[in-house]
Amino acid sequence: MSDLLFAYWVPNVSGGLVVSKLPQKTDWSFEANKRYAQIAEEVGFDYALLQTRFFASYGADKQLEAITLATALGAVTKNLKLIAAVLPGLWHPAVYAKMLSTLDHVTKGRAAVNVVSGWLKDEFTAYGEEWIDHDKRYERSEEFIRVLRAMFTEEPANFSGDYYSIHDAPMKPKPEANVPIFQGGNSQAAKEMASRVSDFYFMNGNTLEGFEKQINIVKELAEKEGREVKFAVNGFAIVRDTEEEAVQLLRDIISHKDDDAVEGFRQAVKEAGQSTKQKEGMWANSTKEDLVQYNDGFKTGLIGTPEQVSDRIIELKKIGVDLVLTGHFHYEEDLRRFGEEVIPLVKQKEKELKEAGVFS
Repeated sequence: MSDLLFAYWVPNVSGGLVVSKLPQKTDWSFEANKRYAQIAEEVGFDYALLQTRFFASYGADKQLEAITLATALGAVTKNLKLIAAVLPGLWHPAVYAKMLSTLDHVTKGRAAVNVVSGWLKDEFTAYGEEWIDHDKRYERSEEFIRVLRAMFTEEPANFSGDYYSIHDAPMKPKPEANVPIFQGGNSQAAKEMASRVSDFYFMNGNTLEGFEKQINIVKELAEKEGREVKFAVNGFAIVRDTEEEAVQLLRDIISHKDDDAVEGFRQAVKEAGQSTKQKEGMWANSTKEDLVQYNDGFKTGLIGTPEQVSDRIIELKKIGVDLVLTGHFHYEEDLRRFGEEVIPLVKQKEKELKEAGVFS
């Protein structure tokens, strides 16, 4: 079993990672994100995930585009891997493959991609794109990934599908390294897609039992495809000297929630969660308090002292998690604290458990 990997959400949209009016020292600008990225790689983070957003939602009325910002951050970092999120339907996959290859060359092999099937209808219809139903969005995303892989490995590349076709399409240079492909989604369609084409399956915040159920389903599906998939979880980290301090900050964030923005987000994601046959899509069972962190990050339980949070992360590893993705409140200081106080504890616990034979 490989050592756990750590990623952080890049706050490339305004408002930080929580929909709250509680003052937070987090900025969406390039200069701020340059500082955050350099701190993150200094203190041991492996990846940074840049979210894709074009329209205001959950109060985020300013957005920097993901792959262009990833390339800029790649030029001012040395080791941090950059995961650029992308919305199929707004990009052609062959064009995006060229963009990813460019990112990979700028960063000398540090490019990655998160293929997001989309839940915000306005982002498609306002740009003149058809809004297709839930399962068809995952079908399109799967084709998007298949085109990416063809462009990365074939010369020239060919693909014919229901949504995309390429014919003897050249692409030089190819990426310097394998470009990991991430994908999220709670629905059965998302799980099946992950089992067929993705390298990492991202999961919204959840309980240990909820994560384990998802992991087991995707593992079983992937085995039938003759594949292995790695698993990544989202969590909002609040690390303080005492559990009481951490819990109090959580209470304060929720009590100061931006009610209008949270309600607007809840209405926007209804279609994502409830339109699936199993009623298990993203946010299907999220309360308004959960949605204050818009990927259910509070549920994961990364709230407490460094010791408590590291113990929780080890529990995640025990059920099969490979990567932990964290959001933070005061980005500059909280990223540093997590890297300096939590990541080393996790690595020490991993080492001890390996020596005890718990992890092979």
